Amino acid sequence: MSAYVFRYASPLGALTLCSDGHALTGLYFDGQRHFMEASSEPWEEAELPVFAQSARWLDAYFCGTAPDFTPPLALRGTPFRVAVWNALLEIPYGHTVAYADLARRLGSSPRAVGGAVGHNPVSLIVPCHRVIGRRGTLTGYAAGLDIKARLLALERGNT
Repeated sequence: MSAYVFRYASPLGALTLCSDGHALTGLYFDGQRHFMEASSEPWEEAELPVFAQSARWLDAYFCGTAPDFTPPLALRGTPFRVAVWNALLEIPYGHTVAYADLARRLGSSPRAVGGAVGHNPVSLIVPCHRVIGRRGTLTGYAAGLDIKARLLALERGNT
């Protein structure tokens, strides 16, 4: 299988996007924990339609607008992790959900959900930054809590 990467300069730092040639398989803040950890393929820089769609999504997002489409995604992981990541896609722009509430909805434990959220391979588009602690606290974000706070502020129009 071929693996492709594309670089995107965001206002919060450089992003690396990954694709199998058809769908987005990863979107990472450079240097974040779990950065491209599941990859063993050699990467080739490329300009693909999925990267152009993803860049349009990111442009809208960083302008403070809720994108009205989702680029094609290929979420790869255990069935449980994929279920958690799909649940994240249902969290509306500008809203948050507590780990405990997400766990209850999925019939799982907050710790298991937290592990899956923390290994989300497609940051931003699969909005793991919208998951917070029970009392509204910012907890856990692979790119750092400062980035998480800035993303949530952007979505609330507080930039």
